Amino acid sequence: MQRRIFVGAAGAAAVTSFGIIGRAQAQAITLNGASQFNDEHPYTMAMQRFADLIKKYYNQPVNFTIHKNSALGLEKQYVEYMAAGKAVDFAVASPAHMSTFSKAAPFIDAPFLFRDLPHWKKVIDQDLFKPIADDIAKRAGVMLTGYGGGGVRNIFANKVVSNLAEMKGLKVRVQGAPIWSKTFAAAGMAPTVIAYNEVYNAIQNGVIQAGENEAAGVEQMKFFEVAPQLSMTQHAITIRPLCFSVKTFERLPQGLKDAVIRAGKEAGLYGGELESGSDDERLVTLEKAGKLKRITFADRAGMKKLVDPVMAAYAKEIDALAVYEKINAA
Repeated sequence: MQRRIFVGAAGAAAVTSFGIIGRAQAQAITLNGASQFNDEHPYTMAMQRFADLIKKYYNQPVNFTIHKNSALGLEKQYVEYMAAGKAVDFAVASPAHMSTFSKAAPFIDAPFLFRDLPHWKKVIDQDLFKPIADDIAKRAGVMLTGYGGGGVRNIFANKVVSNLAEMKGLKVRVQGAPIWSKTFAAAGMAPTVIAYNEVYNAIQNGVIQAGENEAAGVEQMKFFEVAPQLSMTQHAITIRPLCFSVKTFERLPQGLKDAVIRAGKEAGLYGGELESGSDDERLVTLEKAGKLKRITFADRAGMKKLVDPVMAAYAKEIDALAVYEKINAA
């Protein structure tokens, strides 16, 4: 993949010196975003809002190219590109994909971290993740400019799972961060890490029986076609940071830096409102269309009880016990 040009239109002839901005103000900076999804997905919509707000707050020309539908790979690759300062300048990405750089990153939306959406919102409003965000910026070279997400994650499966007994031994796909495998194993399942774009085929071919996702992901990836039983475990509420490359940020003029910070926070909130507001509506629509069936999960409290010791040990291991305690107290 070609190295992204910081100045000029995407794909234009290379202008290698960022300093040319000062000599030719009419030449706009181009920032590249990446999304796994289409225009209608909350992540893509939040990124578009981010671009629009930057144009509003910055008084110089700036262009944006948002590469959609996994044109530049998956979120894991976006994080790697942002860390390297090439190809992708901004993206919405799961904290789990930052674990290669920062052990603390997946803690941001680990299972059973939030009691409910009001608790989720309060944690974000109080900026309780700042110590972890600082660690990610330092180790991964990725700034968390805003926090979106807000989707409640449940388990979609090709069989009915309504309690812990039926959950035992369930072959389920989890995200790549170790905390997901540990917590799901503690609940009695058989977790395995599989690339997001391979989950559908893995269920179809019997490699796994289930996965876990929020409504937008289930709808977008059509997981209901191979796993129509949606067990309402409500085991996590997503936080999907709107990320920006530190290396790109350091090269920007001060006015654009200020716009990125301001726009990131606002676009993150917008993305969270979109996803949390449409979560139940998406599931109702799919269920009415006969595409999935929501299954009441009777043992959420029991599942949480099994997972809590793993979460506490993990928080201690990554030096985030103080953050964990503040979240529980919020």
